[in-house]
Amino acid sequence: METPNLIPERDLGSLPVLQAERLGIDFGGLTAVDDFSIALGRTEISGIIGPNGAGKTTIFNLLTNVYKPTRGTILLDGVDTANKSMVQVNKMGIARTFQNIRLFDKMTVAENVLVGFTNAMSSSLVADILRLPSHWRQEEEFRDRTLSLLDIFGMRGLADETAGNLPYGAQRRLEILRALATQPKVLLLDEPAAGMNPNETEELMSNIQLIRDEFQIAILLIEHDMQLVSGVCEGVAVLDYGKIISKGTPEEIQNDPRVIEAYLGKQVGVR
Repeated sequence: METPNLIPERDLGSLPVLQAERLGIDFGGLTAVDDFSIALGRTEISGIIGPNGAGKTTIFNLLTNVYKPTRGTILLDGVDTANKSMVQVNKMGIARTFQNIRLFDKMTVAENVLVGFTNAMSSSLVADILRLPSHWRQEEEFRDRTLSLLDIFGMRGLADETAGNLPYGAQRRLEILRALATQPKVLLLDEPAAGMNPNETEELMSNIQLIRDEFQIAILLIEHDMQLVSGVCEGVAVLDYGKIISKGTPEEIQNDPRVIEAYLGKQVGVR
């Protein structure tokens, strides 16, 4: 049964920034995702939850064109992303983090963020090779913007530290900042609280809301930590065996018998 999208009221007057319509993918004879549909408001914070192996990261891989869907359509700002490369989809406005942190460990914190600004660089190859004034102006501009991004998480003082030497939580925050440097319209966070202690998770909740308010972008996250999901998500889609089995507010989905069954298994006396 088709379940409604829960776009926040403030976003109802605008085209959804991201729409997936009846999305599916098969690997050989196995259907990993089937009939997945979702619409994301332009400033919405939403979540996808589900048991291990439900297909959550596969959804992110489809949305970023790591995988090409077997069927269905993905629209970003109303534009079909079919036949686009991962780089093109990123330039169109989708950025992501990963379940396993992917930083340039030997580079500094600032250099990792600067990598994210590659899409925005406009100086010519000749200017870069010859180190013309336009090259230096742009380099200075992006250095300033990098420091401004680091300020969001209070990391300016770590700008020259080697990324691989940062504590785990700081590495998570740095990966989010690098994604933000690509100037996305939609930020996909794959288990951002993984490995964090309760204090770090609480800080992350505040940071996610800060990012949405500061950049006026949509955020879609995959997460197992229901405290985080309940604390920041306005709408939640529950995935099981590659299909959405429930959509609603965090409170609604936690009380949905289908969700309880997916996580805990069918209980005695439950029909």
